[in-house]
Amino acid sequence: MSRVLLQISDPHFGTEQAPVMAALERLAHSEAPGLVVLSGDITQRATRVQFEAAKAFVVRLGAPAVLAIPGNHDIPLFALHARLLDPYGRYREAFGDTLEPVVDLPGCLAIALNTTRWYRHEDGEVSAAQIERVAERLRRAAPHQLRVVVVHQPVAVTRAEDLSNRLHGRDAAVPRWSAAGADLVLGGHIHLPFVQPLHETFAGCARALWAVQAGTAISTRVRSGAPNSVNLIRYTPNAGPRACVVERWDCEAGAGRFELAASHTLRLADSATAPHAD
Repeated sequence: MSRVLLQISDPHFGTEQAPVMAALERLAHSEAPGLVVLSGDITQRATRVQFEAAKAFVVRLGAPAVLAIPGNHDIPLFALHARLLDPYGRYREAFGDTLEPVVDLPGCLAIALNTTRWYRHEDGEVSAAQIERVAERLRRAAPHQLRVVVVHQPVAVTRAEDLSNRLHGRDAAVPRWSAAGADLVLGGHIHLPFVQPLHETFAGCARALWAVQAGTAISTRVRSGAPNSVNLIRYTPNAGPRACVVERWDCEAGAGRFELAASHTLRLADSATAPHAD
């Protein structure tokens, strides 16, 4: 039976659009994902009101499992006392104490990393300890599981203006996670959706590994040429050659609904197949 993962990134509650939010709820209820992934920047200014609105929205989606990580906007910017002494306090109140959750489902292993740092305004970072912790957990995944790593800042970009937004530590992380068995690295931050083969651009990648970036789900903070969007990832455990389908669903301005905009079938590495996309 096919399984569905819904990736929602950069909703920036505080700048949400009610019609787009309602459209995303309808999409989630229609597709019934087994796992919802929130890949950071859940709020615009990390206020309690914004986190409460975000939590209520996630509950309304009705997914049986949720994996969330903070983004740089989820640390208070102007409340300096909170930023210095309890930077994740408001996030924890809404989404729990675990900043790096792991969701282990029969067909999918999703491992989250907190790539924010209180002392950085926008840039993200992954430490050597985080890289190894993820690699160790990947090595213990079941052979049939889709293996997903979730970060906020991207490990790869497609436009020159986004080069400075790449995750610090990526050159060590990507080959290590590839060797440990990762299939996908989900990210956000730049509000630009795309799928990119990391095994073609990072030296030392031992197997197929794909970057899957999501746009901003419901915020007014869209980029030119990139409307509100989310990703649906479909996979079927134990169904022949390992593969998944990454679908981008867009909500054009004024449309009032999310519609399928692009689909990528990703062949995942195993002992018999080389990496390629259809």
